Amino acid sequence: MSSSQPTLNLNDRLLLPHSDTTIPRLGFGVYQLRDSICTAACLEALAAGYRHIDGAELYRNSHIVRDAVRRSGLERKDVFLTTKVGSPMSRRRATTQNASIKEAVARIGGEEEGDYVDLLLIHVPGSSHQHRRNLWAALERIHSKGIAKSIGVSNFGVRHLKEMREFATMWPPSVNQIELHPWCQQRELVSYCRSHGIVVQAYSPLATGARLSDAVLGAVAAKHGKSPAQVLVRYSLQKGWVPLPRSAHTGRIRENADVFDFELDPEDMAKLDELDEGVQGARFPANVK
Repeated sequence: MSSSQPTLNLNDRLLLPHSDTTIPRLGFGVYQLRDSICTAACLEALAAGYRHIDGAELYRNSHIVRDAVRRSGLERKDVFLTTKVGSPMSRRRATTQNASIKEAVARIGGEEEGDYVDLLLIHVPGSSHQHRRNLWAALERIHSKGIAKSIGVSNFGVRHLKEMREFATMWPPSVNQIELHPWCQQRELVSYCRSHGIVVQAYSPLATGARLSDAVLGAVAAKHGKSPAQVLVRYSLQKGWVPLPRSAHTGRIRENADVFDFELDPEDMAKLDELDEGVQGARFPANVK
């Protein structure tokens, strides 16, 4: 491995703004994982060395993630848990109210005194300034009580982040979780986040598997003797993002974490950078502005 890229490993963490909380550089996503499949996937991920699970109220599996962490034998402090609130699908739960957000945190973090979630995010910006203002104020109150160690946002564009400066007591948000992979790089947004110290998390770093047969990606993978998925995870890491790959398959869960024994050289990174298609390349275009 050359010295051009700082050495990365599965235990690497980044410090989040406004706190002494550190976030693991690699996470495990649980979107669309249900019941025993979710339990098995989380246990496998934790056994493989992941220490970061990304959940959301919308996924309806927070209690399963919580149970898997308890069953894993790991101490709670050693597993970084994220949940998200305020999605349109769950707005009927009145998530701008403190009690409802506390319930969301408890579902994944626990219900006992002193239980917490490591990161609490607004899932989507929603349709109005007032909605974002109210919801962020509620997250700030939850944070002040120690129930959420850090707070941030997801799917926020540059205009939403700038708008937050008008009302946020805590700015910048610790994290902005957005769709990122070679075909959807959101360069202006990533640059804005980076320049203001906002940690960028990459959901769907494998582009939901839809581009794994891409010829350019395949050539880079063959060059390194790795799978296309491993190259995509490594690409995210070398871009400075926090990738959140998701899988229900034992082999793929482990494969996606086995990305610390090779390095993409500048030529590889440039070839993957050239695949950018903007919003047309997004798997969730409604969330890409």
